[in-house]
Amino acid sequence: MKKPFNVVRKAGAASVSAFLGVLLHAPKAMASEADLVLPDLHSVPFLGGIPGDTLLLWGLAICLFGMVFGAIQYMGIRKLPVHSAMREISELIYATCKTYLITQGKFILVLWVLIGAIIVAYFGWLRQMETVKVLSILLASLIGILGSYTVAWFGMRINTFANSRTAFASLGGKPFPTYAIPLRAGMSIGMLLISIELFVMLVILLFVPADFAGPCFIGFAIGESLGASVLRIAGGIFTKIADIGSDLMKIVFKIKEDDARNPGVIADCAGDNAGDSVGPTADGFETYGVTGVALISFILLAIKAPEVQIMLLVWIFAMRLVMILASAFSYWANDAIAKMKYSNADEMNFEKPLITLVWLTSIVSIILTYIASYYLISTLGDGTMWWKLASIITCGTIAGALIPELVNRFTSTECAHVRNVVQCSKEGGAALNILSGLVAGNFSAYWMGLAIVVLMAGAYGLSTLGLSTLGLTPELIAAQGILTVGLDKVIMLAPSVFAFGLVAFGFLSMGPVTIAVDSYGPVTDNAQSVYELSLIETLPNIKQSIQSEFGFQPDFTNAKRYLEANDGAGNTFKATAKPVLIGTAVVGSTTMIFSIIMILTSGLADSAAIAKLSILSPPFLLGLMMGGAVIYWFTGASINAVTTGAYYAVEFIKKNIRLDSGAEKASVEDSKKVVEICTKFAQKGMVNLFLTVFFTTLAFACLDSFFFIGYLISIALFGLYQAIFMANAGGAWDNAKKLVETELNAKGTELHDASIVGDTVGDPFKDTSSVALNPIIKFTTLFGLLAIELAIELAPQLALSLAAVFFALSLVFVHRSFFSMRIKVDEH
Repeated sequence: MKKPFNVVRKAGAASVSAFLGVLLHAPKAMASEADLVLPDLHSVPFLGGIPGDTLLLWGLAICLFGMVFGAIQYMGIRKLPVHSAMREISELIYATCKTYLITQGKFILVLWVLIGAIIVAYFGWLRQMETVKVLSILLASLIGILGSYTVAWFGMRINTFANSRTAFASLGGKPFPTYAIPLRAGMSIGMLLISIELFVMLVILLFVPADFAGPCFIGFAIGESLGASVLRIAGGIFTKIADIGSDLMKIVFKIKEDDARNPGVIADCAGDNAGDSVGPTADGFETYGVTGVALISFILLAIKAPEVQIMLLVWIFAMRLVMILASAFSYWANDAIAKMKYSNADEMNFEKPLITLVWLTSIVSIILTYIASYYLISTLGDGTMWWKLASIITCGTIAGALIPELVNRFTSTECAHVRNVVQCSKEGGAALNILSGLVAGNFSAYWMGLAIVVLMAGAYGLSTLGLSTLGLTPELIAAQGILTVGLDKVIMLAPSVFAFGLVAFGFLSMGPVTIAVDSYGPVTDNAQSVYELSLIETLPNIKQSIQSEFGFQPDFTNAKRYLEANDGAGNTFKATAKPVLIGTAVVGSTTMIFSIIMILTSGLADSAAIAKLSILSPPFLLGLMMGGAVIYWFTGASINAVTTGAYYAVEFIKKNIRLDSGAEKASVEDSKKVVEICTKFAQKGMVNLFLTVFFTTLAFACLDSFFFIGYLISIALFGLYQAIFMANAGGAWDNAKKLVETELNAKGTELHDASIVGDTVGDPFKDTSSVALNPIIKFTTLFGLLAIELAIELAPQLALSLAAVFFALSLVFVHRSFFSMRIKVDEH
């Protein structure tokens, strides 16, 4: 019979007693992130006596499997048949996106210089670390940036392969390939993204010296957070400038969607990749990294027993490896089921197999979570910790499947809220369209907030079942004849915070699939555009040409119908990943904020400092109020960047569109000019937004530590509900327009115009402001760790002086976020 408290899998009362003595008499003073030292993973055996570090070496092989999976899918999609007319359009889109991404890469490096200066000032000057350690942190931050940037580029490249292949596959007269190719591309991105992120973190864990690894994790997380913030925010501004500029032409000139004569369409297609592929891919990479770093920081700060640290570190990394395997298995199984049901079907509901994939992956992940936890940590504590910790992660895994299901209830073309938007538009035009979309967004925030609260409450309940002492009660120790050594002290500080961190971890437990269904959207959107822009139906002898070259007779009528219906499914599943990522950011930020609280309260030992974390403390309360103000400014400033850019894009397109000249396509020069307008205002908006957040974080950290804690909590909570509301309101407007175009076949009518107006309002809601809040919350909290430690090291007068300077700089960019972007007003 296993000893229930055998944490380290060692027999003998003496070893257990010695272990308890170490952890129960741990010093109260807590280290900061700069002092994190990893324990020796080799010292604790796991399965079959295999040391922890050896076990994780096998994890590198699983990461390589994920990378190979992504590469094979990439090459397979690239080799799929495609007509030259469609391939040319997708390559033009890629060339435009490549130019945009290179521009953003240069800008990220400029911002990295600012972040690097803070890192050098804190670690090198104030903490007086060795030069080699400071350089290693800077290198880790560059690796984080490179990781976000690389996976973003990969996602953009494979999606521009997949869009033309999907458009061409629709000509075959069957809907299944139109579904299978975008999902295949998405899985390629998801598997590669998670595998690279996990590979880098395992390399740091296994091969970087123990006293270097902690700071390197922080540097890596800051770097990937910086890269994701820029690519997400700038991409969101770019795509919606282009989208609005293109969409409004349908009202002004009564032309069809993706009319080749509209010079805004190529920019719109590039924006679909910049905003819906590049941004989310970099964001996903950062989300998985930052959540992992948050848990690592907690384990090293809140748990003093090296053996417990080792078991939990190996366990959480093993859970991530399980996630890769669960996603791959579920994808293959779902693909086989979908093929049997739909490969020869003439009609299919594109959403159903995607919903099945999400739930199947969730179930497989949960099963593997319990199995792996049993084999890895069944002897942790009193022998019940394995299922309690697995159950806490399961709360997050359920959220990862339940949230997309709830999103469907507010954004799907089949749901009551979207149909309500359409019905309101029939009698009330654009006004009631907009109001009913706001209703959908507000209701969605309630139900998703309720779901998150219930699941977090469940995790909290499980955390009260002996997590703080790992179940080691005096009775258990007495039963083994071991002297009690003061069980009034705890093994794990703040177990509820650890539980919340694990919930965020569980949100991501089916990561590749979450990324895959999100990436599905930009491919389906682009596929429809590529079809129209290729003018394939008008090419001479096209049917005979396709029959001769590809061996089938094209079905143009059904192809367009399949592409439009699939775009609706893509809209829905683009919407599903957004609340999952924002929920992860908010729940995960709890763990990061706890790390800051540990620093400020000397490991929760300073009761006077703890008392300041109360609404009875004015600085803390004022910080709570200030966070909400910043969220509302950020929303307004990001929408303003879109509005201004769209104004000038529309102005240019209206002057240069050639509808009566007999030209079949807009000139490449005019299309490039629209792209230039989009890039210009994306860049200007990004500078103002990011630097305001950067200087505000430094200012409030220097002003007052407890004001800053309140500010971070408020940023997370206000940001959560603002993001969910905006994302789902936008999704409802988007699919209401899709219903008008497909089911009602009402293009060119007043009803269609009303739905376009609603979709135009929803565009920056769902694809700019809401999605940008996710990396901003994480960057603010993560950079806040560094900023607060920097502020603590400064003399009080110097800190207050710097707070004033930094806040003044932030106000400059707040002012610029409107006035430098202001549209020139006509004189009357």
